[in-house]
Amino acid sequence: MNGHIIVFISVAFTYCTTINGWAWQCNAENGYCTRILSPSVDEPEHPSLAVCKLLCGQPSYLNVWPYPTGKIASEKNLVMVDPQHITFELDGSTTTKNFLQEVVDYFQENLSRDNSNCICQDYYPLVVSLDALSDDLSLTLDTDEFYSLKLNTSDKRIRVEIVGNTIFGVRHGIETLLQLLVPYQNADSACLATLKNVQVTDKPVYRHRALLLDSARNFLSVNTIKKNINAMAASKLNVLHWHVTDSQSFPLELPSLPNMTKCGAYDKDRIYSPKDIEELVTYAKIRGVRILLEIDGPSHVGNGWQWGNEAGLGNLTVCTNQQPWRSFCIQPPCGQLNPANPNIYKVLGQLYGDISNMFPNIGMFHMGGDEVFIPCWNSSKEILDYIKGKPTTEETFLDLWGEFQNKSLRAYDAAVGNDKTSIVVWTSHLTDPNVIQKYLPKERYIIQTWVPDTNQDLITSLLNLGYKIIISTKDKWYLDHGFWGSTLYYNWRTVYNNKMYSQYHKSILGGEVCMWGELVDDSNVESRVWPRAAAAAERLWTNPSTTAGAAEGRFFSHRERLISRGLKTEAVVPQWCVQNEGECSSYL
Repeated sequence: MNGHIIVFISVAFTYCTTINGWAWQCNAENGYCTRILSPSVDEPEHPSLAVCKLLCGQPSYLNVWPYPTGKIASEKNLVMVDPQHITFELDGSTTTKNFLQEVVDYFQENLSRDNSNCICQDYYPLVVSLDALSDDLSLTLDTDEFYSLKLNTSDKRIRVEIVGNTIFGVRHGIETLLQLLVPYQNADSACLATLKNVQVTDKPVYRHRALLLDSARNFLSVNTIKKNINAMAASKLNVLHWHVTDSQSFPLELPSLPNMTKCGAYDKDRIYSPKDIEELVTYAKIRGVRILLEIDGPSHVGNGWQWGNEAGLGNLTVCTNQQPWRSFCIQPPCGQLNPANPNIYKVLGQLYGDISNMFPNIGMFHMGGDEVFIPCWNSSKEILDYIKGKPTTEETFLDLWGEFQNKSLRAYDAAVGNDKTSIVVWTSHLTDPNVIQKYLPKERYIIQTWVPDTNQDLITSLLNLGYKIIISTKDKWYLDHGFWGSTLYYNWRTVYNNKMYSQYHKSILGGEVCMWGELVDDSNVESRVWPRAAAAAERLWTNPSTTAGAAEGRFFSHRERLISRGLKTEAVVPQWCVQNEGECSSYL
């Protein structure tokens, strides 16, 4: 059929129940959907808030998240779709079609999660055409995520054409289509409703839109990581920054270095095997997410590295588990890599080689590089002997740190067989604008800033020196804050309103919200992260000029959407506020 593959989808629904007599009407004056018991004769009523919000007001109009950056248009008339009569046409090469079929499966999975049958009357069959203009399946910082969506209604048929410059743009278009299909039920039938003659063109403002998860402090299961990836896909975040190791544990199984998990995993069941990694990488890619692995160093190491002496390699670390910890590190347990031992670079080379095999072709690697504690190195006789003849000043130890970073980079390049990978490091003493050019060439390093919102000068200075930047505003986007010490909790409005920097700059690649793992595990990480991470997702995709107040209704709807997809999200307002738009704008 002219190169098309026709895919028929049969999906079961549970949209047959009524909603206790409530209906909703659109208030033309303010664009809000108003909950009613007795409908007004002057305005049409809608059987659910979701249906009303498809039609009502700006910027809630279309009710998608994140809000598109390009053209948005439609008729404000509903058309019914029977989920049992949806077909797909897949264009492109065999490889592209295979990937697009996985995207179709994702669509089918998320369109309904139940097994009851409903009857849809007066429906339109839906045909969806998916076309990726490039056969390139690589997902990198430079991947083009543009898509266009055209939904045309004619002759009792709906045709949707989603075209992307890459398959990942097409995937984002599928996500938007999912959000445009909402349950519609009344006494006679249960269908999906959408709008007539929709047009959307869309692409993200920032290329790097990330969530950091930390599974070193507390282990996170593969299933939990997948659920977070699902929420990322629904919100169009495209990078999972995985802080997989730290001084507390080393759960990543490396074929060349089995001693790492033998000495560093919490137990044999809390290990990520190469098979687990392959599964996660594939799962994430289908959802438009690439996994950026971080192996922190030279600090934030310890457990997992203790085997060096027994293997005849000497001390790979110093200060490991040393007490009193406040004298040797920022957070217990202590430990830093030993730059005086040349074998550390041989081990790092093996580590980098295994990682490049497990996470191929993403073009980036995160080396950490934060919170090096000079008193640790200054307490080690082995290191003091190595720098013998030099004063034990901060400059001397910065030079030692810079030497370590340079040798680690050479070990990485030798392991992966090229010198093209961008290396990400956190801001630290080594990235101070006064010294950074001595140690970190701007051609290779991306700097991830984790400074407070008030420290814009550091970002400006690094940009002026020509460095590319990823922003993780510490006092806006650290989602672990508010649960320990004197830190403050940042609600979704604070997360949404964080504009990261005073103005758009092409060398700001994007940003990350961070969930550090000291106080989260499988039992609570979803609710700590979501839906707040989705607020950052719209900031990074759309970079809106408006504030959280204008996005409130859509945000509440997106939280409900995440719940429908199986996420245990945190409540942000009482349900009454969700059902009565505009009535709780100053709540909390």
